Amino acid sequence: MHLQGKTAIITGASRGIGEATARLFAEQGANVVLTARSSDAITTIVEELRAAGGKAIAVACDVSDYTQMAEVVTAATAEFGRLDILVNNAGVIEPISTIADSDPAAWAQAFGINSVGAYHAIRAVLPVMAKGGTIVNISSGAATSALEGWSHYCASKAAAKMLTACVQIEEGHRLTCIGLSPGTVATQMQREISASGINAVSQLDWEDHVPPQWPAAAIAWLCGPEGAQYAGEDVSLRDPAIRRRVGLID
Repeated sequence: MHLQGKTAIITGASRGIGEATARLFAEQGANVVLTARSSDAITTIVEELRAAGGKAIAVACDVSDYTQMAEVVTAATAEFGRLDILVNNAGVIEPISTIADSDPAAWAQAFGINSVGAYHAIRAVLPVMAKGGTIVNISSGAATSALEGWSHYCASKAAAKMLTACVQIEEGHRLTCIGLSPGTVATQMQREISASGINAVSQLDWEDHVPPQWPAAAIAWLCGPEGAQYAGEDVSLRDPAIRRRVGLID
């Protein structure tokens, strides 16, 4: 019941982990603000959540643009009067390419979403986030392990991992900032990775990936009292002990 009545902004909420998290939060009584670059998908999801009795709004936003992200925060507080949770989920894996063949503009754009975008969201919510709030940054094993063809993704996720630690040092007196590394998840991103044929991750079978509902459950768990012990750190959902604590396995 720890999400009841709280307001959460979820970036990248049009599909995958973001969508699963928005649905779970709404089911558990949270006010949910869904944001993504395209409004069509999040509008449809919001309509479904409202039809089921949930409280939700959709606000289109490109997280690489700080002004747009600030407008999401303004809309959230105007609609629900408070802000308690930020789930920094927006991220891209494309364009997968070796550094020698990479396009500089596309490389920078990916970094702008995965890392700078996370900063934009955090910077926008800090002035209004309620005391005791939680920020969950979706991290990755790529933050600490280099992978062929993923220089943009590895570097941007490493930056986001350090951002989690910095936020906790500066704001830990009033909120909790945690990273969640979900492992490989059965989402569109994994289809893009598989199609690339580059590095070992692309060779995994679809059955090797966890469903997006697993990281969604972990995010909800981290936003409760259990999350405080992981403040400033990355939590790996590949860890069986974490899966067990979340209730995903016996």
